[in-house]
Amino acid sequence: MALPAPHLDDRTFQSLVDEAKRMVQQRCPEWTDHNVSDPGVTLIETFAYMVDQLIWRLNRVPEKTYIKFLELLGVTLRPPTAARTDLTFWLSAVQDQPIAVPSGTQAATPRGETEGVTFTTVEALSIVPCHRSHVATEIENLQVNHTETLDNGAPFYCFARVPSVGDCFYIGLSNAVPGGAVSIDLACDIEGVGVDPRYPPLVWEAWNGRGWVECEIERDETGGLNRNGSVVLHLPADHTAHAGILRLNGGWLRCRVVANQEWQPAYSASPRIHEVRAWTAGASVEAVNADIVRDEIVGISEGVPAQRFPLERRPVVPIEGGYTVDVSALEGWQEWTQVETFALSGPQERHFVLEETTGEIVFGPAVREPDGTLRYFGAVPEKGAAVRIREYRTGGGREGNVARQTVRELQAPIPFISDVSNRRGALGGGDGETIDNAKLRGPIVLRTRHRAVTRDDFERLAEAASPEVARARCVPAGANGAEAGGVRVLIVPQVEDGPNGSLDFGQLVPSDEVMQTVRDYLDERRVVGTRVGVHPASYIPMSIIARMRAKPRYDPRQLEQAALAALYGYFHPVRGGPDGTGWPFGRSVAPGEAYAILNGVPGVEAVEDVRLYPALPLENKREPKTDVIAPGPSDLVFSWEHQVQVRG
Repeated sequence: MALPAPHLDDRTFQSLVDEAKRMVQQRCPEWTDHNVSDPGVTLIETFAYMVDQLIWRLNRVPEKTYIKFLELLGVTLRPPTAARTDLTFWLSAVQDQPIAVPSGTQAATPRGETEGVTFTTVEALSIVPCHRSHVATEIENLQVNHTETLDNGAPFYCFARVPSVGDCFYIGLSNAVPGGAVSIDLACDIEGVGVDPRYPPLVWEAWNGRGWVECEIERDETGGLNRNGSVVLHLPADHTAHAGILRLNGGWLRCRVVANQEWQPAYSASPRIHEVRAWTAGASVEAVNADIVRDEIVGISEGVPAQRFPLERRPVVPIEGGYTVDVSALEGWQEWTQVETFALSGPQERHFVLEETTGEIVFGPAVREPDGTLRYFGAVPEKGAAVRIREYRTGGGREGNVARQTVRELQAPIPFISDVSNRRGALGGGDGETIDNAKLRGPIVLRTRHRAVTRDDFERLAEAASPEVARARCVPAGANGAEAGGVRVLIVPQVEDGPNGSLDFGQLVPSDEVMQTVRDYLDERRVVGTRVGVHPASYIPMSIIARMRAKPRYDPRQLEQAALAALYGYFHPVRGGPDGTGWPFGRSVAPGEAYAILNGVPGVEAVEDVRLYPALPLENKREPKTDVIAPGPSDLVFSWEHQVQVRG
């Protein structure tokens, strides 16, 4: 248990009043009216109230001392983190010249009862125009150029007469369009029979210089090349031109036939293409929920150790790789590097520490040795030198985790730009740490000193490695494989909820960048000889089908949505579970819990039936009914397409 904090003075308001009245009896016996109506008693109570406030402040001294001890241990408040997303800037019309979107361009969510949430682009964007230069096909590894055929007005089959897996339809753009949103306008015959236009067995890909990467589809009006329309693709940021298709140079895209799933009809005949046009409709760039301040002069050096320079705006949002400070010198600006601590800094190393929460730049101190000499931890800027921070971000917070397609308002007009949107929800935003949480974290830091030894250490450090990590689970690696005898850290990423809190299965796979960040972070803190593997968490999909009855005067449709939200919320891998911190790893699911959750939804008269099914999301089907879903000790359940039937 925690040690009780001492009271330096345990007197209360009433004890002070009683003591004053006793002194009145001793020293002023002629004062006999001690009732609350007496003006003198009113004065006594007034002074007792003031002294009571002073005693309360005095008793806060141990708490302040505790916080000061935490500072000596290097425990500081964690700053807020900024949510990130990609903003797509859409052109108002086809352009023949590149359109520039400056770095620092801001867009926000619509303003309602509260201020809109603003996002700022982190780098300049050039929307590069393009047009269709070449078309080709590849059938059974044979590539054929159809550019001249198409230009002469003749159609061609884009796949084999009976398409097979691996058939490709190539489109060569006039140039590469890195990060672009390209619209491909197609005139097609309704020949690609057999497929479901909503789920055609096709994938669109772009060449990035190393291989083919899948493109995200903004919209497909052709129904899998079955009718006239447009396909709008988001190209990767590293889209590159090359001459690998029939030695024709261009920014190549391709539409490839893939194996169909059991539930997915395949092509029985190839679509026939009459016309292909391509043009740049927009482009995407990364944006953060923060304001970006550049080239701020923070002060003039006095030439002494341990100088502190406050920034104009705070708190500061941390970034990967840290910030850079410039110090003026005779030869120009000198670059200084941000470090976490001065413990390893030599007297000539140009290092600084940035205290993000308070927004202060701190230069290295000097410590007096027993022989009287000074030992410098980090170099000291010359006297009279100007100190400048090149760039920093301020803002952040949980409110930046907005849903997709909500950032729609440009803060300042840009020529030839008509709209802006975020095609993905913003993730990674978090509020700054509170004093109470830092007090709880202090003993943990003192025990581990930022080293990964125990299972809890690995989990805590993995969650601290990146704001995009929602949860982490440390398990033994087993006796076989490259990680034998080591540990495996399973990562659950931050996710964007869909309708009623449902999730897309693909969201639960962390990006390669997040995995590498966690891997590097743990590698610096592991015990020598410990093998650490970082992997996505393993999930057991399950589906619930329930039937219930609504109370009178309750809308069954609204009750159905509320019931679905309750199910998705309770079994949520990040925010679900009995304590709201995510469904526990290894915890099984039984119909009884679903009964309890649904009975707690306002407006439910009775839950008549609950059925539990294992699910196969990739095959879009449920397995036979079961009495319990029992995941392994390191597995999480995943909600897939719950269904609720409500009758009035």
